[in-house]
Amino acid sequence: MVYRVYNFNPGPATLPLTVLQEAQKELLDYRGLGMSVMEISHRSREFEEIVNSAEALMLELLGLSSEEYQVLFLQGGASLQFAMVPLNFLPPGATADYIITGSFAKKASQEAEMLGKVHVAASTKDNNFRSIPSQDDIKLSESPAYIHLTSNNTIYGTQWQYIPDCGEVPLIADMSSDILSRELEMNRFFLVYAGAQKNLGPAGVTVVIIKKSLLDQASKNIPAILSYKAHAEAHSLYNTPSSFSVYILRLVLNWVKEKGGLKAVEELNNRKAALIYNVIDNSGGFYQGHAVREDRSAMNVTFRLPDDNREKAFAEEAAREGLIGLKGHRSVGGIRASIYNAMPLEGVEALANFMKEFLNRKG
Repeated sequence: MVYRVYNFNPGPATLPLTVLQEAQKELLDYRGLGMSVMEISHRSREFEEIVNSAEALMLELLGLSSEEYQVLFLQGGASLQFAMVPLNFLPPGATADYIITGSFAKKASQEAEMLGKVHVAASTKDNNFRSIPSQDDIKLSESPAYIHLTSNNTIYGTQWQYIPDCGEVPLIADMSSDILSRELEMNRFFLVYAGAQKNLGPAGVTVVIIKKSLLDQASKNIPAILSYKAHAEAHSLYNTPSSFSVYILRLVLNWVKEKGGLKAVEELNNRKAALIYNVIDNSGGFYQGHAVREDRSAMNVTFRLPDDNREKAFAEEAAREGLIGLKGHRSVGGIRASIYNAMPLEGVEALANFMKEFLNRKG
């Protein structure tokens, strides 16, 4: 029996055990080729099949049409997308609107500021990013080129529970930490990007889902490696891709489909999150959640304990019980439990039971 801990790290994060086992089985000899996926040519028929099936699965799971949307497998993480989005879609003299709900949303806006004019349409910085702006809080500029938001904030444990009304303005989202975790009206987004290392697979590949009508508007006067058009025309093979990461991503997409798709995944994710939030809410104030209740994330549960010593003891004792990666981000402190799709219910039950036991001893 292989020893496995429950990995609550925010990313790279836990992967489905069956995905790892499938990759292990095929590691040395991929489907009778006599070589690993890591060794085959990215121009080969076999790798083309991996890319094509991954694209089709992604669109199927999100409920999108290949006639309207194209999937790209890029590199550089969400951080590169922070720059690529304005490079492609913020023309000279235009304004881009950004909604700031955390550190990564702020980084995205800062990259855009280097390339053009940015208007902050809403921000929750004043309450240390404990909430998501309401529709009434969002004040758009007169004629924005696009609107950008971050759908889930891993550091602060907040998540958008609605899609803001943007009229005809293209809505762009960084969904790195909650893509494929719930059912959404994805056709309301013009571009979505996500680093794979939280909910899609290992680090090394970044997924971009882009509306073809927006792709037609992309700038033509930028380096090809930073051009969505160039990557789309090359079918994600403009440069050598992270082949093994794309392969694992395809296995994860198959796993999501086998689980019953986004409806079933969302139900389980909500059940997992409720286990931890119920302990927090019934702890008599011993555990204090960072996010306001109505904006709580189902992916990243953040909370504090009464003092630093007990927070340190919590993380250390949990690790000895096989519950690792629970230390909160330095900007918030406390504890953070990242419970992405691949975190099994048993892992969350183990954490909730540990929280109750720790409260009984230290409360």
